[in-house]
Amino acid sequence: MKVLVAPLNWGLGHATRCIPLIKKYMADGAEVVIAGDGESFSLLRKQFPDLRALPFPELNMTYGKHNTQVWAMAKALPRLIIWGIKDHYALKNLLSWEHFDRVVSDNRFGFYISLIPEKPGQPSSRTETIYITHQLVIKTPHWLCGLEPLLASIHRHIISKYTQCWIPDNAGTDNLSGELSHKYALPRNARFIGPLSRFPVLTPNKTEENEQEKYDVVAVLSGLEPQRSRLEQQIIKDYQGTEKKVLIVRGKPNEPNTVITHNNITLVPTLNDADLQKQILAADTIIARSGYSTIMDLYALNCLDKATLIPTPGQPEQVYLAHYLERRKQTPAK
Repeated sequence: MKVLVAPLNWGLGHATRCIPLIKKYMADGAEVVIAGDGESFSLLRKQFPDLRALPFPELNMTYGKHNTQVWAMAKALPRLIIWGIKDHYALKNLLSWEHFDRVVSDNRFGFYISLIPEKPGQPSSRTETIYITHQLVIKTPHWLCGLEPLLASIHRHIISKYTQCWIPDNAGTDNLSGELSHKYALPRNARFIGPLSRFPVLTPNKTEENEQEKYDVVAVLSGLEPQRSRLEQQIIKDYQGTEKKVLIVRGKPNEPNTVITHNNITLVPTLNDADLQKQILAADTIIARSGYSTIMDLYALNCLDKATLIPTPGQPEQVYLAHYLERRKQTPAK
């Protein structure tokens, strides 16, 4: 089997949750090619340096500086639509000269192909397209909640263009996404596949624990600018000069792997999965955005109870997830 995997470049979460899928395909003997743009693409290239990597149209989204992103998203909507169209035709062009048995898109909404009926008596050459999303319901601010059914309908239409839709969550009440994927009846081509996490959930041995420098607080950052940097600066302000040892994993895979230390605070651009897992397990407190991929990672490590999840200002999905988990008494929301 030959598989193309392409995550959306909107923070790093869409890429990190593709990691276990890529590893599974490789373990099954499939030929895997990664595609994408920006920092999420860079993360996968570092994670899988031996895999072929194809650059696709860049999105380059940013957030506004304020606590609402409605106007920033409204202004960016034409550019987002144009990018989706470019993405679609870039994939169509690729498939015109190279066959893939399966194309896996994590929220790249233009990454589908039109199905061509097979001719009788000929072997199938059809490419199966998979769309990964946890957000069947697109959350909006309260004053725009009347738009949610319309946005959900538009998203269902996008999902219908794919062979399958995979939802990385549990089907029953023990779920992580709440009404984001459980509010409405599923599309006919959709199914739950269980949470996805990049972490192998390995138990560190005593030697590793002794050799590893332990931090009281580990902050794992991601997301669009300028909000990512603003949270980083706030954490430094809150903890600088305290007795707490703090590690900030900045979520910047494109930057040189340089460690910066200011007294009790250490900053690193990124960590490999094994090292990051060890630091999260050893920390007393974890600080992160309430992005869904981060939640799945912490759930896999059984660390949600010691996490402080801070929603990105003006991102209703993250606000909802933080409060949803708070109601389940799994983690406090800030």
